[in-house]
Amino acid sequence: MNRLEAISRAVDRWVVRLLFLLGISMTVIVALQVFCRYGLNRSLFWSEELARYLMVWLTFLGATTAYRRRMHPGVDVLTARMPPGLRRGFGLLVHLISMAFFSAMVVYGVEFAHFVRLQISPALGLPKWIVLGAIPVAGTVLVFHALVRLAQEASGSAGDH
Repeated sequence: MNRLEAISRAVDRWVVRLLFLLGISMTVIVALQVFCRYGLNRSLFWSEELARYLMVWLTFLGATTAYRRRMHPGVDVLTARMPPGLRRGFGLLVHLISMAFFSAMVVYGVEFAHFVRLQISPALGLPKWIVLGAIPVAGTVLVFHALVRLAQEASGSAGDH
């Protein structure tokens, strides 16, 4: 269990570093676009597209960190009133359903990325599968974090990590 948790923590650290780089890059690109458009009266034709694609990756990878750190929105009005045994069983069910959803993200994300593999973006000329690759990549990380959560819940060691 500790090994899975350690790997989950390490993956999250790398994702957070990547999120930082993506966020800084997007900020710089948008600021540069604003300066060029209003200061120099010349638009950077590629900046909006790149910022949008960075936002896609930020959103999907950010979801993995939110899930791992239990920062995603949730409603616990029912589970807070359940007895511990029922709450644990409900927690196991939630993690299994989450894993199924995240697995679907991986499968259908790969299928969709494959479907658009020959398309390129208009301004940057990037293959569209690079942008859509955020879905299966994030889905894979989410499946792993959900597996760790499921194992913690099953062993009774689930808590805020």
